Amino acid sequence: MLTPQQRLAGLSPETAGRVAAIAQAQQRGDLESAERHLDAVLAAAPQHPEVLRVCGVVRSARGRHAEAIEALLRALALRPDDAMIHNALGGAYERIGDSARARTALRRACELGPEIAPCWFNYGYRLYVDGDFDAAVAALRRAVALAPRHLQARTLLADALNAEGESAQAVAAYRGIIAERPQDAAQAWWSLATLRPLPLDANDVAVLRRLLDATDLSDSDRVTISFALAIALEARGDYAGAFATMQAAHALARRGEPYDAAAFSRSVDATLNAFPAAACADVEAGGEVIFIVSMPRSGSTLVEQILAAHSRVHGAAELNDLPQVILQECNRRGSELPQWARTHTAQDWRRLGRQYLERTARWRTQRPRHTDKLPGNWLYVGAIFAMLPNARVVVVRRDPLETCLGCYRYMFRRHPYTHDFADLARRWHDFDRAVRHWQALYPERVRVQGYEDLLADPDGQIRALLAFCDLPFEDGCLAFHAGPRRVTTPSAAQVREPLRRDTARTRAYGALLDPLRDALKSHV
Repeated sequence: MLTPQQRLAGLSPETAGRVAAIAQAQQRGDLESAERHLDAVLAAAPQHPEVLRVCGVVRSARGRHAEAIEALLRALALRPDDAMIHNALGGAYERIGDSARARTALRRACELGPEIAPCWFNYGYRLYVDGDFDAAVAALRRAVALAPRHLQARTLLADALNAEGESAQAVAAYRGIIAERPQDAAQAWWSLATLRPLPLDANDVAVLRRLLDATDLSDSDRVTISFALAIALEARGDYAGAFATMQAAHALARRGEPYDAAAFSRSVDATLNAFPAAACADVEAGGEVIFIVSMPRSGSTLVEQILAAHSRVHGAAELNDLPQVILQECNRRGSELPQWARTHTAQDWRRLGRQYLERTARWRTQRPRHTDKLPGNWLYVGAIFAMLPNARVVVVRRDPLETCLGCYRYMFRRHPYTHDFADLARRWHDFDRAVRHWQALYPERVRVQGYEDLLADPDGQIRALLAFCDLPFEDGCLAFHAGPRRVTTPSAAQVREPLRRDTARTRAYGALLDPLRDALKSHV
């Protein structure tokens, strides 16, 4: 690994000092200050690899992804064996959802910098998200060995152990983090709250309350700990206390995650209007893929677990490849999907379909078909069938009140509509009308799978689901919970158990949910 002096070699003392100031500002989260220094540094040394690396890191954090990647590729051309440049490039690709390039860059960073803990952590994270848990555990163990106080690496290692089914090891790891640094262990507290059976007891509730009484918690940690406390209170039957804690957490989270519900509804309108009729395709591409779409907390993980128990299907979980292919086309065309969807030719759509299949080919190396369970793909069903006419789309629907409460009681990142009942209700109705639109256009290719129907008649519903997906019946799909597949979504514990009919929670909250009930009715 290059020393700081080696990285800055060739820069004037003034410019080197500015580079150091950029690093300090970035660590503080002061990206505006970092960018102000960056302009001066680029003017003084526009072709220096360390300047270009720092430029890429700052601009990636600022959301200027194309500029970030361009700067990092220039830096790499000048210093191809610099692990930190590969690491930064992997992070930039990660931010735009290009998982394949991110994985390649991060793997190379570890090869070039085997002693750099952040490289192993970032690579471990990518492996974890990809579902490559054995490799993720190895990479994260390496990160922790190099940096024993790296809380993110330790927490993610525990998450990976839990995904592997090693729940006892995971609990011990979370407890170890909390015992050492309870005030810095917000994510470990939340991870414990997601386990079943819930390992939080009365003493933990008292500790969580004391942590929330502290004045030096960051907003992010306060939100995380509040959700952990709410789940613990709910488990103890204190629904009023749980609800009040959730409300406070959402109010705080909403300040940092504003949401324009009307603007999102307009984008749904535009997308539906861009696909007014079923595409007439003359190719059979897409039969390899089963898309599972839904609102969060609706049972999509359960449906995927059932399908992944089939000998011909690999459960690939939540993939970003479809929205990434669409985003890249938007960037290429300089306009949003609704603007170019009507003018795209069959050849254009086939090209995008090939891109998707190439990006996801690794999920079909062992089995001929794979699932793609990114919930928000419900907005892109028209594009799915234009690209991949022979795909199948399974829409998982749950009772709207249960769905919205499920979203409200879970700590989601980057789901700002979950912070307010009116926004949640409007989002559900946007989902509902989109699904009705797609099902009317593609009745033979879109199946609406009722969650409650699945609980009431698992045998009949699973047989019908398999038939819709053109899969022969296999007994293993009825015993989906017994398979070895790893799951990382919030429903991981549930889908490792036989089907339960006692998953509804809204009755316990009673009148506390009346504002949500009213909001759902107001959009009918």
